[in-house]
Amino acid sequence: MDIQEYFGRISYDKPHKDADLQTLTAIFQHHIQAIPFENLSMHCGEPIQLDLQATYDKIVRKKRGGWCLEGNHLLLWALQELGYDICILGANSYEPAERAYTAEVNHVLLKVVIQGNSYIVDASFGGAYQMWQPLMLISGKDQPQVPGIFRFTEDNGTWYFEKVKRKHYIPEKSEAPYFTDAPGAGNIRKIYRFTLEPRHINDFQQLNMYLQVSPDNILQKKSLCSLQTTEGHIALVGWTLTEMKYNYTEDTDLVHITTLTDEEVEKTLKEKFNIVLENKLVP
Repeated sequence: MDIQEYFGRISYDKPHKDADLQTLTAIFQHHIQAIPFENLSMHCGEPIQLDLQATYDKIVRKKRGGWCLEGNHLLLWALQELGYDICILGANSYEPAERAYTAEVNHVLLKVVIQGNSYIVDASFGGAYQMWQPLMLISGKDQPQVPGIFRFTEDNGTWYFEKVKRKHYIPEKSEAPYFTDAPGAGNIRKIYRFTLEPRHINDFQQLNMYLQVSPDNILQKKSLCSLQTTEGHIALVGWTLTEMKYNYTEDTDLVHITTLTDEEVEKTLKEKFNIVLENKLVP
């Protein structure tokens, strides 16, 4: 495992002598634009190992992506190599259909401390709820970024992470081109909640196994692959390709939706996500 090889994977060639916020932000942005959030291994019959060497080989050498247990674990290693004060946290993601947070911790994120200030760094949430730069861990403060306005609120030691929704314009749906994320649910999208209790990656071994065998979770039900771009993000869910351009017009994102054939899925993974799978994908 070599930090220069990782930098090559994310096309990062800037100075990195100082473990400062500017360097962290640059590395983070290169990471999310090069490494997709994806669970394709689950739909290719490949086991996912919660092991840093295996994750490094998969993402850096085989040019794949991964889910949070892989993408954030790799980023943790890279930032530790550069001397950052960093730890893993565990989160419960919000399930809009259930209108509740999951009972069990099912997501990992990172906390970085720079000059006494704490920042949340999460490179593996994917889609439209992916932060584009580290967020200062401060309660009640709006933190605008290109994808939208993010916010943390703290209540009795539990932190809540949310994003202000924007309208979507979908040219393909001319009869109802505008829609919001979840009509009638207000303009805030809850993302996850977490505490500041430091975790170790081995605390998530059981979760890693569970997510691969449980038929109920979304990762089993759908093949997912999403990548941040310079203007927005692209996502392949099953046979549906969504391409989003952020803030196309004031407070509105432009969304193109295409349904692909089996043959187009493989081609799209290669052309848009730079992924070539070793085994047959069953979307």
